[in-house]
Amino acid sequence: MERDGPRGADGIRVVAIGHADYPAWLRRIHEPPARLWVRGRLVADEGERSVAIVGARAATPLGAAFARTLARDLAAAGLTIVSGLARGIDTAAHAGALAAGGRTVAVLGSGIDAVYPRENARLADAIADAGVLASEYPPGTSPQPFHFPRRNATIAGWSRLVVVVEAGVKSGALITARLALDEGRDVMAVPGHPSQPCCAGTNALLRDGAALVRDAGDVLAELGLSPLLLPPSEVAEADPVLACFRRGVPRGVDEIAGRVGCPLPALLARLSQLELTGALRRLPGGLFVRS
Repeated sequence: MERDGPRGADGIRVVAIGHADYPAWLRRIHEPPARLWVRGRLVADEGERSVAIVGARAATPLGAAFARTLARDLAAAGLTIVSGLARGIDTAAHAGALAAGGRTVAVLGSGIDAVYPRENARLADAIADAGVLASEYPPGTSPQPFHFPRRNATIAGWSRLVVVVEAGVKSGALITARLALDEGRDVMAVPGHPSQPCCAGTNALLRDGAALVRDAGDVLAELGLSPLLLPPSEVAEADPVLACFRRGVPRGVDEIAGRVGCPLPALLARLSQLELTGALRRLPGGLFVRS
């Protein structure tokens, strides 16, 4: 196996296709990226337990909430959530995985030092702490429209199964679904009301044979996995950091660290993730409170 390049001061390294860390399922697709620039930790064999969740950038509030809950519950069941860090459904999927303390992978259509959209820079940092940011484009590469079909192919190739939550008839998420089918991966879709343009693409996928998604249980069943070990309502309380809080009672970092017993850098990273997902709010004086 090849060796990858050195890790830069910003934590970015390049991993060639022959390296042991290169994602095994991605290596199997017709035209895998020759190299990936990554920030975070690669897990080469996670394709078997990886699910891509994709959909519209202009997601409805209901669609975004569904994607967040679906990703949270699947991550709580031990699956890796793969998406593209775009606005809308992608952002909700990453946030849901982080809310469960799970692992998530963000595949970019730009260099990983040129996060797009810019408002997701903090989310990208949280993903790098809990999973990995990856791109086939070198640092400094700006996002270009022609990059995203290749990005979509990488998302599909990284994953065992693709779930489309919301998609219009011209949505890039449908490209991801088609590429997944071309590579022999399964595709599932969330149904929507026929009158909603944002659901036209997902309803078409269902018409053409995609499996139906009503909740995480449907996805787990499609993968032949056991039902969730925890009901969705109990996922948050399984997080030892969240379990420290009673609603309305602020707590400081030192107090949380004493209760949880984890190193301060790891705790600060987790607090930032929980703040990003809306589970916690930061107060003046370095305090946090349950939302």
